[in-house]
Amino acid sequence: MLDIDTLKDYGADVDDGLARCMNNTEFYLGLIKSIINDDKPQKLKDQIEEGDLTAAFETAHALKGMYTNLSLTPLAEPIIEMTELLRTKTQTDYSALLDKLFAAKSELDALI
Repeated sequence: MLDIDTLKDYGADVDDGLARCMNNTEFYLGLIKSIINDDKPQKLKDQIEEGDLTAAFETAHALKGMYTNLSLTPLAEPIIEMTELLRTKTQTDYSALLDKLFAAKSELDALI
């Protein structure tokens, strides 16, 4: 079951996330639960595999905003790095960062 202590154990900066949500725990947890079915991580992976780095940047940037606003550090760290690489359309192997992102997402999904 998802709660504040579980999120802390996951690595989220819960104090910051709650502050961004006016210290409303129910609202904060509801926002986190709402991302379980979000298809943007898969969309990002597909865009990178297709070589559409412009679209991938837009998707990564949206994910960065969502994950950082919720202070979900395990998700935010790889997406921040990808966003900066994609901002300059860097041609590189993104697989390690995508693996890290999907592992963190799977871990969060299991908590929910």
